[in-house]
Amino acid sequence: MTAISLGMPDVPTKLADRRKSRQIQVGSVPVGGDAPVSVQSMTTTRTSDIGATLQQIAELTASGCQIVRVACPTQDDADALPIIARKSQIPVIADIHFQPKYVFAAIDAGCAAVRVNPGNIKQFDDKVKEIAKAASAAGVPIRIGVNAGSLDKRLLEKYGKATPEALVESALWEASLFEEHDFRDIKISVKHNDPVVMVNAYRLLAQKCDYPLHLGVTEAGPAFQGTIKSAVAFGALLAEGIGDTIRVSLSAPPAEEVKVGIQILESLNLRQRRLEIVSCPSCGRAQVDVYKLADQVSAGLEGMEVPLRVAVMGCVVNGPGEAREADLGVASGNGKGQIFVKGEVIKTVPEAKIVETLIEEAMKIAEEMEAAGAVSGEPQVSVS
Repeated sequence: MTAISLGMPDVPTKLADRRKSRQIQVGSVPVGGDAPVSVQSMTTTRTSDIGATLQQIAELTASGCQIVRVACPTQDDADALPIIARKSQIPVIADIHFQPKYVFAAIDAGCAAVRVNPGNIKQFDDKVKEIAKAASAAGVPIRIGVNAGSLDKRLLEKYGKATPEALVESALWEASLFEEHDFRDIKISVKHNDPVVMVNAYRLLAQKCDYPLHLGVTEAGPAFQGTIKSAVAFGALLAEGIGDTIRVSLSAPPAEEVKVGIQILESLNLRQRRLEIVSCPSCGRAQVDVYKLADQVSAGLEGMEVPLRVAVMGCVVNGPGEAREADLGVASGNGKGQIFVKGEVIKTVPEAKIVETLIEEAMKIAEEMEAAGAVSGEPQVSVS
């Protein structure tokens, strides 16, 4: 009789091949093609306040942000761009609405890219030739950023509202104007506050062009609601290989947007996972306070950069199995916890010592992994 293997099955490391898009260069960060999906955010300061803006950019950079966008609604903001672009450690994109003259100011200031909104820049179409010439000479890409809330009135009259078709038509119309002047250093976004409309818009856009796509749910809402909306929408699209750079829009500090964006990519294996806490939701079987344990372990290991999976489990049903599959774990019960390292029980400790022991063992594993060169911001999977 042939023996049947009960070993762990192979798990797919990615959900889909990436959509094939052309690649552009936003400062030091490649976007599109085979480049990893990048994470963006936007400052909330007045750009004219150079010190405050650079401070926030530094905070975003420390949180893992790779590209930052700054608003440029006034001449004072435009005047601040040269210093901000020069001193920022990550590429700066100027966000331009209403006034085409600020597009030229941003290019002259050395910004890594410029975002334009075709729905609200007066006489923008008449300026495309000049913008294309200036951007091409400076090697500055243009993001065509279409928003449901500022869609061209002509398209609103045609479609009745901001449908996926209306958003895509607006974006491709503007792209065609640049193409007439042989400018294709473009990325596109078609944002909507409804994740379903947004997903359908990007699916349609992905079929109709090969430009890199900037994903976003606009006006997503407060932190919890916006996180859910963004995770659902980005997850659906990225799981189909659609999306080259992302910005999570939250009514929260910008660094929170970056944390959510990074976590979305890590969850989809589009970025190497760092610290991951696997913890049970608790139930009547739990014999320890799992919530408290998980929070304390998370707090104790905050900032850890190595790809470490830690399982914090509260009962003997799933606990041993989950703890055994993690790099480090605990299966708790009867006032004590079995500590697992790489699948093996190394010790049993009193409940009061679980957190302390897990943190100690995590630090040991982290040191070993760092010595072996396991810390990397690159994705651990193919993105072809």
